[in-house]
Amino acid sequence: MVSGATNTSHLHSIEDDESGLPVFRTPPHNYEAEKALLGAIFANNNAYDRVSDILRPEHFADPVHGRIYEATSKLIERGQIADPITLKNFFEQDGSLAEVGGTQYLAEIAGSMVSIINAAEYGRTIYDLYLKRQLIDLGENIVNESYSPEVEDTAVHLIEEAEQRLYDLATTGEFEGGFQTFKSSIVSAVEMAEAAHRRDGHLSGISTGFRDLDGLLGGLHPSDLLILAARPSMGKTALATNIAFNVAYDYRAETDEFGNKNVTDGGVVGFFSLEMSAEQLASRILSEQAEIASDKMRRGALSNEEFDKLVVASQQLHRLPIFIDDTPALSVSALRTRARRLKREHGLGLIVVDYLQLMESSTRRGDNRVLEISEITRGLKTLAKELDVPVIALSQLSRAVEQREDKRPQLSDLRESGSIEQDADAVMFIFRESYYLERGEPVMRQDEAADKFAERHERWETRLNEVRHQTELLIAKQRHGPTGTVRLYFDGTYTRFADLDTQHSESF
Repeated sequence: MVSGATNTSHLHSIEDDESGLPVFRTPPHNYEAEKALLGAIFANNNAYDRVSDILRPEHFADPVHGRIYEATSKLIERGQIADPITLKNFFEQDGSLAEVGGTQYLAEIAGSMVSIINAAEYGRTIYDLYLKRQLIDLGENIVNESYSPEVEDTAVHLIEEAEQRLYDLATTGEFEGGFQTFKSSIVSAVEMAEAAHRRDGHLSGISTGFRDLDGLLGGLHPSDLLILAARPSMGKTALATNIAFNVAYDYRAETDEFGNKNVTDGGVVGFFSLEMSAEQLASRILSEQAEIASDKMRRGALSNEEFDKLVVASQQLHRLPIFIDDTPALSVSALRTRARRLKREHGLGLIVVDYLQLMESSTRRGDNRVLEISEITRGLKTLAKELDVPVIALSQLSRAVEQREDKRPQLSDLRESGSIEQDADAVMFIFRESYYLERGEPVMRQDEAADKFAERHERWETRLNEVRHQTELLIAKQRHGPTGTVRLYFDGTYTRFADLDTQHSESF
């Protein structure tokens, strides 16, 4: 098979038998089950409610049965009765039904009914056989595309596409979906509160490692999308790296009597770095832990003592469950595929994406970057819910910040915002006043007296020393709690954030 077209035939040639004639096998189907289910719905329209959440007309192997089911659905959803009599008008002009006996075939289906109690089981059977047929088609597509001479279709790209299709097939119309009772929701909420009560720090989510930030957010919650945004050089990557390190450092898991691994603290971290290489990220963490300036590491200007400290720190960091993917221009679908694989193989407690604007959408939209970013944020939010883990996505801010006197970011400053603010469960901004003060050192004016300039320069220097290591983390939006400002200590030498000692802040 070298054609790129999908083979939808009911007969699939597999090989020649001993006589030299081709052997054909029919894709899995059960026409009797389809007739029996339709008969049950005709007899009691309540049977439709047992299968309507999962079953669609295209799931039937016999197209005629699919059309009958579709017409039945329309009548029932209008509040009308669906049976051979009411359906007669639908099919009087249907040539395909005439081929199998016309409207008499509806009466034949009514005679094939099963008990309404068994309707759900028949629906499951029909849907399962549909999935198997889809798997056959998917497999043929993979074979055909692998034979394709197109240069851009790399093997890795084909694998990622195949994984995505398999996942979509596995999760479309799952029986586990739909409503759950309020009682079960209440039980889940109480269990979450109980876990928070027992955990050190009384957090319902994973600790970020920062006391005041945890106090405001309650930790990092599963299925949440958190946007961390700032202008360049504010420390987005540094803070994200610090949080990733803290989560991985706290990772603890216990194995129960059945061999299941239960995470009791922290989590495995998947870090998607679209801007920096894995080595650069690792160097940042090493610099922080060994307390050696990262620029000295890059220049190789280390003393023997500093190099020994570096070796000791690296040995301690080996056990950290941090996995870095530094593939540039990653698409949402590729990121989703790799995140699912990581969760399957090692577990997953947190995803970090650095940063949003460097990602590509799965469907190119020309020059409309706003729509692409909106699609990316929706994809990340969906991923957070699918994998039940928090996702921290870094984002750039527009230059509008620089035009204001007060340069603290606002939600409107999100670059190519689209649905970033809408999809995010929390939006956080980093603001370092010292960054702007350092670039705004007073210059003596022509008509200014020396003593006046000295006084003005002294005020600037005093203020700079007051805020040199202080950072404001502005929680501009939080779906599950209050907004506010968290003050952190920042050491640019080691790209390290820490809790700010507010009782002794004058020492900074």
